Amino acid sequence: MNEVVGRDDLLLLTLDTLRHDVAVELAAAGRIPNLARHLPGGAWEERHAPGSFTYASHQAMFAGFLPTPARPGPHPRLFAARFAGSETTAGRTYVFDTPDLVSGLAAAGYRTVCIGGVGFFNKQGALGDVLPGMFQESHWEQAFGVASPTSFEAQVERAEQVVAALPAEQRLFLFLNASALHQPNWFHLPGATAGAGDTRATHAAALEYIDRHIGRLLSAMSSRRRCFAIVCSDHGTTYGDDGYTGHRLAHEAVWTVPYAHFFLEPSA
Repeated sequence: MNEVVGRDDLLLLTLDTLRHDVAVELAAAGRIPNLARHLPGGAWEERHAPGSFTYASHQAMFAGFLPTPARPGPHPRLFAARFAGSETTAGRTYVFDTPDLVSGLAAAGYRTVCIGGVGFFNKQGALGDVLPGMFQESHWEQAFGVASPTSFEAQVERAEQVVAALPAEQRLFLFLNASALHQPNWFHLPGATAGAGDTRATHAAALEYIDRHIGRLLSAMSSRRRCFAIVCSDHGTTYGDDGYTGHRLAHEAVWTVPYAHFFLEPSA
C-alpha cells in the first residue's frame, strides 16, 4: 500500500448490510456479473466485520480496521494508524500519523469525498455529521437514502460528477456507502409488497440492483488513472435467523461479511 497511496486513486465502497451468504450465492449463480468479474477468482473473501452496525463498523474501518479474514491470524492490514505494539502493522501497511485514514490520506494530498447512504451519513443532526465530517467534501440527499428505490443510481451519478470536476492531477479517495440493501429493500423485488416486508430474497434483489449500475461507478473511478478499490459489507443482517431480525446483535449472519479488493485499470 505504500506504493499504491500517492500513485493511484482509491475507492472504498461499503455495501451496507450485505450478508456474506447472499453475496456468495449470487456470485456463484451468475446473478451479479458486473461485480463478479472484478472479484479475485470470481469469488468473495469471507471476513468478519469490525462492528455489528453501520456507525461502529465505519468508525473502525476509517481507523484502518477493515473486515478481518475469517481464519486464524494475525492478518497484516492495508492501512493502520501509527500505534506502538500493533501486531497487524507490517512493512506493506500504509501507516498514517493522524487519528483516521481519511485525514491521513488528505495529509498525503488526496481529495477526500464521502457520498453517504444510510442515516449515519445524512448530516441531519450531530450524530449524522460525525462520519461525513471526516471528509473534505461530503454529499447526502433524500435520493441517496434507504427509502429510495433508485438510491444507488443517484449515488453513482453524484460520484461521476465528483470525478469529472477534479483536476486531472488531483488524487481522489472516494467513499460511497450504498444504502440499497438496508431495510426497507422489498421494493427491489418485482411483486413484493410493503405489507410482506423485507426478506432474504428482497435483500438479494437489492444486490442485483446494485450490480446493474456498479459498472458506471467503477468506470468513473478508473477514468483518470489506476484505482485501488475495496468493496465490502460493513455488517450483515438477520431475516428471522434463529428468531433474530435486524442487526446490532451477535449473530453469524451479522458478523460474517463479503470482502474484495482489486485494481481498476485506466479505461482510457
